[in-house]
Amino acid sequence: MTAAEKLDIPTTACTQMADRLARQQAAYLAEPMPSLDDRKARLDALKQALKAHSNALCEALDQDFGQRHRQDTLLTDIVPCIAAINYTRRKLKGWMKPSRRHAGLLLTPASVKVHYQPLGVVGIVVPWNFPVMLSIGPLITALAAGNRAMIKLSEFTPATNRVLRQLLADAFSEDTVAVFEGEADEAAYFTRLPFDHLLFTGSTTVGRHVMRAAADNLTPVTLELGGKSPALIAPDMPLDLAVERILFGKCLNAGQICVAPDYVLVPRGQEQAFIARFKAQYNRHYPGGTANPDFASVINPRQYQRLCQWLDEAEQSGAAVEPCHADARDDSRHRLVPHLLTDVPADLSVMTEEIFGPLLPVIGYDDLTQAVAYIRERPRPLALYLMSLDPATQAMVRDQTHAGGMAINDTVMHVAADDAPFGGIGPSGMGHYHGHEGFLTFSKAKTVLARGKFSTAGLVKPPYGRWWQKLMLAFFTR
Repeated sequence: MTAAEKLDIPTTACTQMADRLARQQAAYLAEPMPSLDDRKARLDALKQALKAHSNALCEALDQDFGQRHRQDTLLTDIVPCIAAINYTRRKLKGWMKPSRRHAGLLLTPASVKVHYQPLGVVGIVVPWNFPVMLSIGPLITALAAGNRAMIKLSEFTPATNRVLRQLLADAFSEDTVAVFEGEADEAAYFTRLPFDHLLFTGSTTVGRHVMRAAADNLTPVTLELGGKSPALIAPDMPLDLAVERILFGKCLNAGQICVAPDYVLVPRGQEQAFIARFKAQYNRHYPGGTANPDFASVINPRQYQRLCQWLDEAEQSGAAVEPCHADARDDSRHRLVPHLLTDVPADLSVMTEEIFGPLLPVIGYDDLTQAVAYIRERPRPLALYLMSLDPATQAMVRDQTHAGGMAINDTVMHVAADDAPFGGIGPSGMGHYHGHEGFLTFSKAKTVLARGKFSTAGLVKPPYGRWWQKLMLAFFTR
């Protein structure tokens, strides 16, 4: 009986997944420790394929979204992957080197080293918002660690998926990297396969299901989720500068980013000034309302309708809603300019759920202590943004709040740091990847103790109570 039949989903796609996993596991066993040169060759092949298909990826993402500017795709999907490959390739020799540890007097004479061994086959589940970066990004560190990988792409990016399939087929055999598509049933089945590690990027709700599915196989997981990432403007921060930094992070990919600012905390009385400056700066960068070619569309009608329903719900509940342009919605092309919201009841969807789009609640606070308490009372976010030039304020907010990552006087750009981990905390995720942390995530740190012919172990073997054993115990428990 196949793995697919055991899991009661004997579809062709699921059977192919199970069969491919078995083949990749066999290939891993035949080559359990790829050399440095082999790993570099795989990274080089991935880089060349990515460069060769970059134009096709830009066109495909524009098609999948209905409108997504080439510059956005290059900036957020392709350039970060090439930079990550270059960085990983430079650092890989040092990462692979065994780490010498101190054996201690009790184990003398012996050497202790930690060897970093590939896990085997890594499963990667990719969302729709950045299908290139969020498939190729984790693949880079999985390959660097010596693994093979199976990738489940989102059903909402079919044009991009076709290019990614060809790109990866050009670079690798399916025994090294295999790509799958499919609807929710196939995605659920994928997460139930006995991978050696599973990385999922998506919503917190689905992340809980993924973790349950992986638990049956005791598959370790890295969950990159989301949540409501706050942007806190301190009283000392020039408002125009704060707006400039927040606007970039909120408008990139039309706010369809897991680390996009989800709400803004401003000093009480500055809410309207923030809105006015935000609208003015938005229209300088993106003139023309829904006709602007630089502002991305909402990915599909389903997500567009969700955002519009949340806007309507907010207005009906008494909230003030300020679109950034009079030409605010285009239903036929699922295009939506940013909308700023004030006086929003706390129980509405826009205040309790991750927005993942160009809606931005603006909330007033009386003092920084109250603002920090507001953040701490809510689930820990994937990102936190502080706008302040005051070192004391920066230290206070940094030390008294929890988030997966933090940026001071910037938004979203911390994710692009090659030499730093990326990951959530609690409801916003668990585990890290990117850079060295990604290599460690996809490696087994195996401790190896080595002795020669002589060993002190005989000194502690039974029968117990001999004088030298008493002396040793007294020495090591002093």
